[in-house]
Amino acid sequence: MANTYSQITIHAVFAVKGRENIITKDWRDNLHEYISGIITNKGSKSLAVGGWKDHVHILFGLPVTISISDFMSAVKASSSGWINEQKFVKGKFEWQAGYGAFSFARSQRDIVIKYIMNQEEHHKTRTFKEEYLKMLNDFEIEYDEKYVFEFYEE
Repeated sequence: MANTYSQITIHAVFAVKGRENIITKDWRDNLHEYISGIITNKGSKSLAVGGWKDHVHILFGLPVTISISDFMSAVKASSSGWINEQKFVKGKFEWQAGYGAFSFARSQRDIVIKYIMNQEEHHKTRTFKEEYLKMLNDFEIEYDEKYVFEFYEE
């Protein structure tokens, strides 16, 4: 697209359907690497991919040629298909419907990257529910709890 320029940094979060703790350490890094490849193949710049047993965080530069919803649909569909092809889990793997997407300034990238890459340490003291609701509140996003991810006591 001629004469179109942007710098849109998005931090997105999405969770395993049923919030099962099934993204295990033995294949988690491979998943994050695969998702990074999806991001790159969609014409974006992958800045960080990380997560924990039941969710994933991604930080990327959103291209001007695709909406966030189409981008996230592609990331989730491709990664769940790959997980199923690799047979990392028993039965069919699925992501929960929806995602959270938060924008950050270029000057905040290093802070968000560090946050995403330290998920294991972070979740020693905070549940995913606490983490996600804090993000919604920090960004002053109004939400109805019945439409937020399915949360189970951890």
